[in-house]
Amino acid sequence: MPKPYPKEFRDDVVRVARNREPGVHLKQIAADFGISESRLNGWLKSADVEDGTKPGHTSDQSAELRDLRRRNRLLEQENEVLRRAAAYLSQANLPGK
Repeated sequence: MPKPYPKEFRDDVVRVARNREPGVHLKQIAADFGISESRLNGWLKSADVEDGTKPGHTSDQSAELRDLRRRNRLLEQENEVLRRAAAYLSQANLPGK
């Protein structure tokens, strides 16, 4: 996997792309910075979401959601272990064994 670009670099590229002169295409800006046009478009879309101009999850919200899902999986696994232990112990405590 390629090394991610520093946040400062991404922010600078987005700022330049947003403040470009009329007639300057994103393709040229992307080439000037040595990135692909599709990567620049992705950064612009992400910046719009982060700024609140477009709907979507911000990076903080995505990170929180990822952590909550991970925690939920762990709790479900712990619950399953407890259910199995309770079933085993209830079987082990039956009279006549």
